[in-house]
Amino acid sequence: MSTPRRRRLTRAAQLTGLAVVTALTATGCSFQDAIRFGWPVGVTPEAGMMRELWTWSAIAALVVGVIVWGLTAWTVAFHRRKAGESELPRQFQYNLPLELVLTVIPLVIVAVLFYFTVVVQNVVDRQPAGNELKIDVVAFQWNWEFAYPEARTPNGQPVATVGTTEDVPLLVLPTDRPISFTQHSEDVIHSFWVPEFLFKRDVLPDPEKNDQKNTWVIDRIERPGSFVGRCAEYCGSYHSMMNFEVRALPGNLFDQYMQLRQSLNPQTRQPYSAAEALQQMNCGELCSPTATTTRPFNPNPTDRLAF
Repeated sequence: MSTPRRRRLTRAAQLTGLAVVTALTATGCSFQDAIRFGWPVGVTPEAGMMRELWTWSAIAALVVGVIVWGLTAWTVAFHRRKAGESELPRQFQYNLPLELVLTVIPLVIVAVLFYFTVVVQNVVDRQPAGNELKIDVVAFQWNWEFAYPEARTPNGQPVATVGTTEDVPLLVLPTDRPISFTQHSEDVIHSFWVPEFLFKRDVLPDPEKNDQKNTWVIDRIERPGSFVGRCAEYCGSYHSMMNFEVRALPGNLFDQYMQLRQSLNPQTRQPYSAAEALQQMNCGELCSPTATTTRPFNPNPTDRLAF
């Protein structure tokens, strides 16, 4: 290769590297932010495992891509037919060692990815152990109901929270214990999605008849906070507004919350609602009686016009 051409290629490589470094530093992203590839920060151990699987799968794909791009560029740069040449370049179609390498390496890559995928999937899809806090999730057009089947109000009904057009339902959970969710839909297919959980669960009507495993488990929520939840399956006109909020409380606050939910509000003589119990606890933003990550939807179509 002539010296001017080599200089141009070197210059192009330097500019490409500078552009990559500038793009990363200009966004203010840390190394951890960069390797998450846009995923939100997970709040469960399962979320961490899935994020790591995704990250290393993407890195492996990028490494393979860089090798392929490099070999392609090398071939184009150094093995082009030169002016005046008429013979074909050296052929490799019967090179047995090369064919073995090109067969074995992809098989090894797929086998490794398959192994780690199965490991993570077995954790995420495991059966409940029996020591979890049980939550029943009911989806309907276009809202949610969350119930605690093992906790009863003074009138004998399970403690439950139902969303309305005026109120976003709050799913109050503890941070220090395993939780199992059992879900079904009252009408069409919905999908339970909390972005910080890093996975979605389809909510089907008649899950037994549809042969769906509708109970799933998380080991714990790792930090207190409020996390928006959404329906991730198109389910009708107000699908995009079918939101809820997970409110993760430290264990002692959650126990206090559940005690209130199982008691009568002396002012109304009715069991405490989720909002009333949180307001009674008065523990700052974590005890906000209304959702802080989303807002109720307005069912009036004329108020939903995009400008």
